[in-house]
Amino acid sequence: MNFLEVQNQIFTKRFVALFLTNLAVFLIFYGLITTLPLYVTGNLGRTDDDAGLLVTAFLISAILVRPFSAKMLDIYGKKKMLVLSIVIYLLCTILYIFIKPFAILLVLRFLQGIWFSIATTATGSLAADIIPNNRKGAGLGYFTMSTNLAVVIGPFVGLFIVQKASFEALFIVLSVIGLLGSIIGLTINTSDIARPEVKPKLSFSFDDLFERKALPVALLASLLALSYSSVLSFISIYAEQQGMLNVASYFYVVFAAAMLIIRPFTGKIYDQKEPKYVVIPSFILFTIGLFMLAYMDNSWQFLVAAVFVGSGYGTLTTSMQSQAVQSTSVARSGYATATYFTLFDTGIAIGSYILGIIAMSFSYQMVYVLCGTLLVVNMILYIFLFRKTSAS
Repeated sequence: MNFLEVQNQIFTKRFVALFLTNLAVFLIFYGLITTLPLYVTGNLGRTDDDAGLLVTAFLISAILVRPFSAKMLDIYGKKKMLVLSIVIYLLCTILYIFIKPFAILLVLRFLQGIWFSIATTATGSLAADIIPNNRKGAGLGYFTMSTNLAVVIGPFVGLFIVQKASFEALFIVLSVIGLLGSIIGLTINTSDIARPEVKPKLSFSFDDLFERKALPVALLASLLALSYSSVLSFISIYAEQQGMLNVASYFYVVFAAAMLIIRPFTGKIYDQKEPKYVVIPSFILFTIGLFMLAYMDNSWQFLVAAVFVGSGYGTLTTSMQSQAVQSTSVARSGYATATYFTLFDTGIAIGSYILGIIAMSFSYQMVYVLCGTLLVVNMILYIFLFRKTSAS
């Protein structure tokens, strides 16, 4: 293998380590977000509203801290903040074993959201740093597979353990996963990653919190996230209403499989051509999937919709994140990553709330029709933005 081939490698030892570390963080996230509502309503005897508060508390803290996280990475170092955040994230996970009062549990969720935000900003930023510039699209696509795998494995493992054992057993298993992630995170070598020549000061101007050049793509990503929240938050309830709860778990399997299968192809196209050749078809696929969900009347249509949603959404998130990172300099990759995820998480939070109201007032069919329509508007905005950027 010659020097050029080595320089263009994606699957290096530290890339794999970073992949596994990020996988551990998101396995805990999805394992808890799926099962904690059941824990609160079943074991603690609280209401559905209380269960929703646990999700809200986590997302609020993650969104509030995300803009500050990039600055913290610059001041204290990405590796140091990654290790610190994942260790505290692990400690929060362990505390679920012992904490029973709901009020304290709510505080724990808020605190864990803070360190989740910092940890995921660090992993995303480090991934952007260690992937070769000419392989960014494919590399970030492969890296995002760690999150995609967690989307399926986390809920599956969580629900399986809860059904077969207990919530305490689940918290122990997730703690072990967090411990392994922390150990792997320690092995990641960042000695060759450039640090700011002048140590940044602890100031919080707009540019200390956001990357201006990444804002246009990040704003479109927030609209994408709003549409995706209809799948993330309501697909199981909708499936139950349609009498298809028995295949709801397969939806996520097909959804993830579609993302994983299409990713290597779309990553290559992204790197070899312009992003629009990947993004626009992906908008169309995602839109078709949501409209299929709105008008589904059998299990096969439900699963075929999962193929379209997984192919479209999975490619869109990776491509937009890549564009956000590539819109600025390497030194600002952390800020671009934080900007992207701040607005993306905001879209998820707003969507989960607003779409829930729409579902209660009208129907889940209306939710998926509206989200499909929003995707069409989002695609038009993207085309306009891309042409405007190219012309300038």
